[in-house]
Amino acid sequence: MNVADVVVELRAVAGSFSRELLAADSRNTARRPDPRTWSPKEVLGHLIDSAANNHQRFVRAQETDALSLPGYEQNHWVRSQGYNDADWPHLVALWTHLNLHLADVVARIPIDRYSVPCTIGESAPVALEFVIVDYLNHLKHHMAQIRERLSA
Repeated sequence: MNVADVVVELRAVAGSFSRELLAADSRNTARRPDPRTWSPKEVLGHLIDSAANNHQRFVRAQETDALSLPGYEQNHWVRSQGYNDADWPHLVALWTHLNLHLADVVARIPIDRYSVPCTIGESAPVALEFVIVDYLNHLKHHMAQIRERLSA
């Protein structure tokens, strides 16, 4: 998969998955499979946080020769924003529009910036192109979790 593929897939997923989410039984969106795991609302909230953090990475990597940004404590972010109490259609709309925007941002990244080394938290540096492709892989992983939890 390359960056152009990510752009196409992000746009497609934003449309199709948002429709799928809005069609889900809202009674299942706040239900946690067990007390130690996230509900579908919280997983979607995590994806909103991921989009927000990656937005910074995608934009900032274009203005430097090497990017270093902190990671983030996912459980704190999800808990502190109260995603489980949020309005489901609002979360879906926010996630959808953030991903459509990310697709536009990624489409505009000059090819010569794909190789900018990015250090996130304590991780080893990786090329911006890897961060972009990994974002989509991460998104797909959590989409599967949401689907599984909504169907349980």
